[in-house]
Amino acid sequence: MGDEAAYLRVGLPRRVLTDLRRGRWVVQGELDLHGLTRDEARTSLAQFIALALQQGRRCLRVIHGKGHGSPGRIPVLKHLSRGWLAQREDILAFCQAKPHDGGDGALLVLLQAGGGNRG
Repeated sequence: MGDEAAYLRVGLPRRVLTDLRRGRWVVQGELDLHGLTRDEARTSLAQFIALALQQGRRCLRVIHGKGHGSPGRIPVLKHLSRGWLAQREDILAFCQAKPHDGGDGALLVLLQAGGGNRG
């Protein structure tokens, strides 16, 4: 466990997170937040998710980095992005990516079906 990211919306079966971890969802979009300020990253993430929902995408990869370029090598966007995602009602689950998909520098994110607000 340790620092590994994992989130599952309350009320959903644990299987949803297990399937995401095991790669049973095809990644349909990717956002790289490297080099962005926290405000730029938050805006980019919100826009990316909104577009993905409009397009009916369900599984996304968000690359937040490992903090190697940050002052003190602290992974600021890593922790912020987890918090931002966990606050959104359209996020069902997220977990740390597998090592070949970015490892602890990336998240796999599962969106709700149906595109949320379509108006």
